[in-house]
Amino acid sequence: MTAQMSPTESPSMVELLLLVPADRVETASDALMELEALAVTVEDADADTPDEAPIFGEPGMPAAERMHGWRRSVLKALFETEAQATESATMLLAQDWAQDIHLQGLQIVPQEDWVRLTQSQFDPVPVTDTFWIVPSWHQAPPQAQRVMQLDPGLAFGTGTHPTTRMCLRWIARNADLARPWPRLLDYGCGSGILAIGAALHGATHIDAVDIDEAAIEATRANAQVNRVEVRAGLPDLAAGTYPVVLANILAAPLKVLAPLLCGHVAPGGSLVLAGLLERQVEELQQVYRQASGPEQPGLELGVADREDGWVLLTATRPA
Repeated sequence: MTAQMSPTESPSMVELLLLVPADRVETASDALMELEALAVTVEDADADTPDEAPIFGEPGMPAAERMHGWRRSVLKALFETEAQATESATMLLAQDWAQDIHLQGLQIVPQEDWVRLTQSQFDPVPVTDTFWIVPSWHQAPPQAQRVMQLDPGLAFGTGTHPTTRMCLRWIARNADLARPWPRLLDYGCGSGILAIGAALHGATHIDAVDIDEAAIEATRANAQVNRVEVRAGLPDLAAGTYPVVLANILAAPLKVLAPLLCGHVAPGGSLVLAGLLERQVEELQQVYRQASGPEQPGLELGVADREDGWVLLTATRPA
């Protein structure tokens, strides 16, 4: 989810819902903010359906197939009154460029303190008994021996999704504090949560890459808050092989990236993949078994963790 917030956000009473094609999302979002929406959020209109599509544009993928937005998005704009929401919808839909935008409706939202409501939805998240993710407005629980401070932001990854928790659990269970990982790659870093989690467990020389500049900025900011060193940048930052390669994306880009990710795994190193469902496991295993990078053969993936229908796959390259 991406979001734009006005500097004068206040309690909202009405939510305007619009169905918007990919090439109109940015224009419509900007227009809604100009029409004094308190906030505009963008969500995948086909989420949790067979038509769900990831946003990706990875190396090796033909330019014509690279996606820079969902095919259809739902824009949700918050307004203080129904009259404001209705007037804004009327003005937006009257524009020539808005002919493919469709009004889904208005819904009344209880008048609440939105900052308090948002914060209340993000409590400390336990990764293990002793490793916790804690928003800045909460105190760490007494049993937490290792704490990551992370607030909800524009980039994906706050530790609340099963795929993120499984990756962090793998890090916590496999990190050897006596012999820390000397190099690590987080491919598709989002908020930087996996890279930071690895750093908190002793990993050094961490590269965190993403195609989204907002994710890169979020990773740098979150690393600074947690006082760890992470080198964040675009995918071409990744170079050579790593003892650990993490990729928490979605099944479709993971298939495209198979040769690239396999090529980054050092002898004796681990590949950790998340963002896929139970029904996608066999297909991913076959793809990675047959994948080959410039100097490396494919890898045999096995199921390392499961949660709420999501699966964590890992592989180890022979030393």
